[in-house]
Amino acid sequence: MAYLFTSESVSEGHPDKVADQISDAILDEYLRQDECSHVAVETMVTSNNVILAGETLAKAQVDHEAVVRKVIRQIGYTYPDLNFAADSVCVTDHIHEQSKDISEGIKGQGAGDQCAGDQGAGDQGMMFGFACREHDSSFMPLPLMYAHQLVQELAQIRKHESIMPYLRPDSKSQVTVQYDRTGTIPQRIHTIVIATQHDADVEQDKIRADIKAHLLPRVIHPRFNDNEFILYVNRTGQFVIGGPHADAGLTGRKIIVDTYGGRGAHGGGAFSGKDPSKVDRSAAYAARYVAKNLVAAGLAEMVEIQLAYVIAKPEPVSIHVNSSGTVKYGLSDSDLTEIIQETFDLSPAGIISDLRLKQPIYQKTAAYGHFGRNNFPWEQLDAVDKLRVYAKSAAA
Repeated sequence: MAYLFTSESVSEGHPDKVADQISDAILDEYLRQDECSHVAVETMVTSNNVILAGETLAKAQVDHEAVVRKVIRQIGYTYPDLNFAADSVCVTDHIHEQSKDISEGIKGQGAGDQCAGDQGAGDQGMMFGFACREHDSSFMPLPLMYAHQLVQELAQIRKHESIMPYLRPDSKSQVTVQYDRTGTIPQRIHTIVIATQHDADVEQDKIRADIKAHLLPRVIHPRFNDNEFILYVNRTGQFVIGGPHADAGLTGRKIIVDTYGGRGAHGGGAFSGKDPSKVDRSAAYAARYVAKNLVAAGLAEMVEIQLAYVIAKPEPVSIHVNSSGTVKYGLSDSDLTEIIQETFDLSPAGIISDLRLKQPIYQKTAAYGHFGRNNFPWEQLDAVDKLRVYAKSAAA
């Protein structure tokens, strides 16, 4: 019997992703001026309005409104008729100074300021990391990676090419993959769904034909594109009214798109707008880093890792590993847990230092997934050799 699994993605012009990118762009600007900034910024977007809220603690002066307009312009909302445009939106700013209760908690015992090394977790919570061997070198689930790449390529075509001049910023994708009976080996693509905002004067048949001719061959591997799969394009008949004018957007409302498309678990905390002292973000990145390196080292075919923290305590209160029975070399999931403890510093300060998380790199994460793109520090495979050494020792 066929095993089907589906994941979705959304473009940078989707209302929730607009909000995420604004929040992370503001974070980046604080980090650019002061790498020790503490930032937690939320954004809401709707018809010609952007509302900012949250708190900061930093030696920086950031023009929030200027950042907002720059991000909206970069995304491509420059058309007044879309009722959400960079030059005309009203920006309401409610960002204020961070609570002293929070700032004291994350300093850690004996720390002198918010940039001190002895840093406790910024909150309680559990975070997950996941990796598998489905998609080339990304170690990510195949349905999600194809869903990301479809909307990302649509944006590239819209911004840099003239072959589909009617495209507008808002779009969504969904990909269903058929697996073997074990649910681990992709066999074929079953269904692709594309919804893309467009000008009013274009026929839907034209959009569908262009997607088949220009978009799919750039993204879908020939061994899957040769197969017959179901393709749905703009199933409502048209998609002219879109973006924040059609649907309000909020920071942190696409956490499954941001992570593993439903294949791996999620602890519930959003990423965007949060500096790395918040373990919602940094520990999720660390868990992905550990999982990817374990799979790349050949210790398992699939790994899910849970980390749990309590506010103001540096070390995780628990580490849980689930390899779904794919662990190798006679090891167990408990052995993998011990190897992780020997190999990685999973305190907030250790994570921030090892993954270089004080850089202004976060706006780039806020669309098309936080994982699976090799230009981020947590996607590097620099722990593989060390893991293999520990694995041989544990197996012996």
